[in-house]
Amino acid sequence: MELLLDTANLKSIRDAVSTYPISGLTTNPSIISKENRSDFFALIKEIREILGKERTLHVQVTRTDCEGILKEAEAIRRHVDEDVYIKTPVSKEGLKAIGIMARDGFNVTATAIYTTIQGELAAMAGAKYLALYYNRMLNLDIDADAVFRTTASAIAASGLDCKIVGASFKNIMQVTNVFADGAEAVTVPPELLDTALANPSIDLAVRNFNKDWEKVYGNKGISEL
Repeated sequence: MELLLDTANLKSIRDAVSTYPISGLTTNPSIISKENRSDFFALIKEIREILGKERTLHVQVTRTDCEGILKEAEAIRRHVDEDVYIKTPVSKEGLKAIGIMARDGFNVTATAIYTTIQGELAAMAGAKYLALYYNRMLNLDIDADAVFRTTASAIAASGLDCKIVGASFKNIMQVTNVFADGAEAVTVPPELLDTALANPSIDLAVRNFNKDWEKVYGNKGISEL
């Protein structure tokens, strides 16, 4: 299981990596634009510095034609490092670019996947990660769980070296659903991730534990005994 952050906010990244077992981070043009930074590559380099080399970094292209995608991929790898994953939407031009990049040794994350066939084609073309959009599928009246399950089954049967990443969530239940459906990773905004632990029942349990403890030991903690 891999937990990725879906953000480009430096403070949120620092906070999250100090708290959660983060395996990597994904960005897209919308996420980048929220930071209102004109120095795109400086921002990406700062993100890489926080993540370190042990975590994966996935940076999405903006061009939609194959030639433009390849130029941006070269620029991203040149300005960041050779370990960066190039996020590429699975359109006809995107699929063509994925195949070329994979043959040239790029790490590729295929994204904007709504159907099993998109995932299968991207995997066969050489993508290492497949980002499937869970909530966006639901908004289009697509059976998201079925798409995740059939894609996971196809990847497992093929033996391809490729991981399914659940993306596009509105609540934590959707995150747990995609793991049950066979996803090996999820990418989640930090604010949504925080809701997983924002549970009044957790707080109540801790307060009750402490009340019972204080009956015997007062305000002293274990380290003070």
